[in-house]
Amino acid sequence: MKKNKIFVACDSTDISKVKKIINNTNNPKIKVGYKFGLEFLNSNKGRKFIHKLKNKIIFADLKIHDIPNTCVSAIKAIKDLRVDYLTIHISSGLKALKASKKAAAKTKLIGVSILTSLDNKSLKEIGFDKNVTKLVLHQAKLASKANLDAIVCSAQEVRLVKKVFKKEIITPGIRFNKKDNNDQKRILTPKEAYKNGSDWLVIGRPITKGNIKKNIQTLIDHLNQ
Repeated sequence: MKKNKIFVACDSTDISKVKKIINNTNNPKIKVGYKFGLEFLNSNKGRKFIHKLKNKIIFADLKIHDIPNTCVSAIKAIKDLRVDYLTIHISSGLKALKASKKAAAKTKLIGVSILTSLDNKSLKEIGFDKNVTKLVLHQAKLASKANLDAIVCSAQEVRLVKKVFKKEIITPGIRFNKKDNNDQKRILTPKEAYKNGSDWLVIGRPITKGNIKKNIQTLIDHLNQ
């Protein structure tokens, strides 16, 4: 039976906390990778920790967003970490995406669409004239054109994205209870996300806050209901 896959967000610079997360999320019923964001990757101890981390699926959530040359240089600068997945904003543009894809080599390059913390109101404030759905679809087409390995989008847009992007789809904004949205706007439950076609779920606080082993079991129970 195919295992459900999650990336656990290790959003801390406290190495002991990160070790606790990794040690308590091993479960034979689910495939687990670990997402490290800017907070961790920009810390001296964090970089050293990832360099030594073996036999784990590592997702470097750098969300690179710059001119093509700088994007490529940033990717080359973390080659020594040998991460499995690396993010770049699709809004960096097609030229940057193609150049970054080439530079990433064996590392899977993930295109980040519209952040799950944004909604239509937020997009208008920034200056976009398209709504979330239309913009995510447009970006998914661009990610496909750039031959990216995966895309990050809300689970709410997965079915639409799958029509134009045929590789891995990674979805953050996952909550066991939709009332616990925190700073997220476009959220779904794990069961709803997988039903829509998500390949990987990114889950942070619902797993890492409180009893981690219990939270993992809660996720498994939720998916088996």
